[in-house]
Amino acid sequence: MSRLLIQLGFFLLQNPFLHNFFSGRIYQGELKSFCTPGLNCYSCPAAAFSCPIGAAQMFFSGARHTMSLYVAGFLLSVGVIFGKFICGFVCPFGLLQDLLYRIKTPKIITRLRFLKYVKYAVLAIFVVMLPMFFTNLPWFCAYICPSGTIFAAVPLLGANDFLRDQIGGQFILKAIIAAGVLILSVFILRIFCRVLCPLGAIYGLFNRIAVLRMRCDKKKCTGCKRCNKACHVKIEPAANSPECFRCGNCVKACEEGALSCSRE
Repeated sequence: MSRLLIQLGFFLLQNPFLHNFFSGRIYQGELKSFCTPGLNCYSCPAAAFSCPIGAAQMFFSGARHTMSLYVAGFLLSVGVIFGKFICGFVCPFGLLQDLLYRIKTPKIITRLRFLKYVKYAVLAIFVVMLPMFFTNLPWFCAYICPSGTIFAAVPLLGANDFLRDQIGGQFILKAIIAAGVLILSVFILRIFCRVLCPLGAIYGLFNRIAVLRMRCDKKKCTGCKRCNKACHVKIEPAANSPECFRCGNCVKACEEGALSCSRE
């Protein structure tokens, strides 16, 4: 429960303008010059900050100016310090998936073997290559991002008649992707994070070297493997896999207190 409360707290910190959901307006103040560490759409009416993936696409599409070093430095700094701890505790779309997974249904606990690599292709193609070589368009935001669809497009369409009149194939495609992610999230833990999220792909690269990472006290570990059984993404908890988003299930399962997510 403590992690859920932290997630809710970070959601409100990143989305303090909740009243904008009813007015259909987007906050465009000075805070939008800064990125939030999680996947939180710029166009979400309640959002106070920019999305780092959206900002990265701006950079690769040619809007370089001062954003280039800022975005690169921001992602590098967050990755080196926190790794995918951001995914488990800070990301608003991660929170939504966790809430859906709490619905009482049979669960599919799987490693997603080859599918877990799709997010790296999404990062390379939709965040880097397409914006760089084919028009100044944020391709991931425009054609895939379910977070933008759910937290931005849907409330904006609900509050603005003129936007509803412009619904076309692009929105329908994104709506299908978003609906698929929402449904699958009930049965498979963090399906979007594990398969499609380019931000998780970036942070995952830092998991093994991040200051805040999983650590195992070998003196306390009895080799009981309860941590492995508790992991719903089927990874070795102490190995700091790029797939680990620090949910803490393995830490709770360890009766010896050998596991921790800490800086030392």
